[in-house]
Amino acid sequence: MVKAHIYLEGGGGKELNARCREGFNRLFKKCGFERMPKLTASGSRESVFGDFKTAHAGASGQNYVAMLVDSEDPVKDIQSPWAHLIERDGWQAPPGATEEQVLLMTTCMETWIAADSNALSSHYGQCLQENALPSVVDLEGRDRHTIQDNLRHATRNCKGPYKKGAKSYELLGKLNPDIIEHHLPSFKRARDTLNGKL
Repeated sequence: MVKAHIYLEGGGGKELNARCREGFNRLFKKCGFERMPKLTASGSRESVFGDFKTAHAGASGQNYVAMLVDSEDPVKDIQSPWAHLIERDGWQAPPGATEEQVLLMTTCMETWIAADSNALSSHYGQCLQENALPSVVDLEGRDRHTIQDNLRHATRNCKGPYKKGAKSYELLGKLNPDIIEHHLPSFKRARDTLNGKL
């Protein structure tokens, strides 16, 4: 049986690592995968890449090892994530690594959150300024800083406005993967890839 292990960008310290894993785990459970992967919150993008390379080098052919990271910038071809990482970060694919081992949040985790206004409205209630959220049209082509600013602006009048960290992982676990998939091609690719591996 194939064992799956995904290294996540996010976390930072014991508590945030746990919250990061929990948020992604809740979202992945809603995706309806046959089995759940092991999740490791590795912290920074560089740390994720390092952990991935080590795990990939030691993995047997029966194991699926992947990394889930922000693309940081729009992706020219979502089916070729290594080309994006080589061009943007200088990350060379380790020997034997495939395209299916790279899952991108394009351009960042906040893109996933902004794609599901229903979840945001349910969480924040009437204080949410939905008209301040970014348009879902070509959402993956938008600058990550703009999306993050939009989320902060839309929730600025709420008791717990949006910020990276525990709040972001709490919201992640409340998202509807079907809504995200409808708006975000890279999320659909990640979900389809994991459906084939899990």
